[in-house]
Amino acid sequence: MTASPVEPPAPGHVVVIGAGPAGLTAAYALAKKGGRCSVLEADSVVGGLARTVERDGWRFDVGGHRFFTKVREVEELWEEILGPEDFLVRPRLSRIYHGGKYFDYPIRLGSTLRGLGPLESARCGLSYLWVRVRKPKDLDSFEGFVASRFGWRLYRKFFKTYSEKVWGVPATEIGADWAAQRIRDLSLAKAVVNALAPHRTARVTSLIEEFHYPRLGPGMMWERAADLVRQAGSEIRLSNVVRCVRHEGCRAVAVRVETPDGQSEELAAEHVISSMPLADLVLALDPPAPDEVQQAAKGLHFRDFLTVALVVPEERGFPDNWVYVHDEVKLGRVQNFASWSPEMVRDGKTCLGLEYFVFEGDELWTMSDVDLVALGTRELTEIGLLRREDVEAGYVVRMPKAYPVYDEGYARRVSLIRGYLADALENVHPVGRNGMHRYNNQDHSMLTALLTVENLYGEDYDTWAVNVDAEYHEEQVGRPARSRSGNAAPGTPTVRAAPVTPP
Repeated sequence: MTASPVEPPAPGHVVVIGAGPAGLTAAYALAKKGGRCSVLEADSVVGGLARTVERDGWRFDVGGHRFFTKVREVEELWEEILGPEDFLVRPRLSRIYHGGKYFDYPIRLGSTLRGLGPLESARCGLSYLWVRVRKPKDLDSFEGFVASRFGWRLYRKFFKTYSEKVWGVPATEIGADWAAQRIRDLSLAKAVVNALAPHRTARVTSLIEEFHYPRLGPGMMWERAADLVRQAGSEIRLSNVVRCVRHEGCRAVAVRVETPDGQSEELAAEHVISSMPLADLVLALDPPAPDEVQQAAKGLHFRDFLTVALVVPEERGFPDNWVYVHDEVKLGRVQNFASWSPEMVRDGKTCLGLEYFVFEGDELWTMSDVDLVALGTRELTEIGLLRREDVEAGYVVRMPKAYPVYDEGYARRVSLIRGYLADALENVHPVGRNGMHRYNNQDHSMLTALLTVENLYGEDYDTWAVNVDAEYHEEQVGRPARSRSGNAAPGTPTVRAAPVTPP
């Protein structure tokens, strides 16, 4: 007689650090299994980078969040939380603005040829042929990786300037990892093939024509998720700053927070799911991590982010979700929120979101809101996208630690920290973009949280394998699938990290 499988024990009280997509996904997944948790969020709102900010009745996205995924579990979770009536199906359009002209991005052959003209197009073609013969020397840098796929001339026109704005360092100092995640299967050759035989080739992100978007912005998703988590009996503590993760033996036993009134409080924990910055987690440990691990944590860096939202007449908008600005201004990208959802703007008006990539404490970060609104207005006027008199109001949102930096040595540092946590703190589980210092998109951040909860209930998934060596999440083979709501949506075959094989 075959014995019945033993049901794994419930994980006990879980402390979830962070109420962004990864943290709230973990809390929601725990609730579905009957578990309870305490979610600790340093900010006064939920959503993290995927929040939707509201000012004077205007709602705007911080960074832009398209809802598409190849991960079926993630799509199902989105639909559970909001339901099809709260999702819009939006057309996708992104372009590069350079020298007063628009170019499709990612690069499409026709748009590029028209914008560059025959002579410069020929030069770019020859430049691409040259790198096929003589590869760039350093393929481990962003510069070498992209130049090898597009040639030096196209790289300098369409990749170098913007990428250096994003990261604040020369492109030679940016690791190829970021490029590999964003444009893994995109190249000039593939752009040519897609132009000549678009129905016989794999569809890449740029060629997926629609995506889902919550009608009131991505924050709508996470505000609703927070409500559902609370209804299930868990707590979400806003403005609670984690100061210490106390551990004994090989396990974390408690998390100490600073409450909104400045008091210190300690919460017992059977498990800790952490989406706080990986470096901050290490430096919060008590007893402290070994010096080598602390130094690795201090060597991890972030790029910070601010949005300047300008209210302008509707006709000053554009059809794109966002436009990449490659001219010599500080502005990196500009969104038209009406192109994301008409419900985020008002009749006859739209709101443009100007994105600046900064370091916390630098000149732009510390500039007053009034001066930032003036700067944004001036730069859009300089490049011809706006007239100064069009601006009726302006708002500023600052977002620290928006992007983990893939600088030289980051992978070694993360590997060292990961190994230490696995050996010394078996019940501490990093998840999400900042929690793992990985440039995960929203869906992959959520998947790390879903798999972590599965692990608490007896599975053994390697969450660090998410978004590594699997099919790139923005590639789509064949026609878009149909979602359960009946609307067109990107196909969503299940992509799961493989279970860890015991030694």
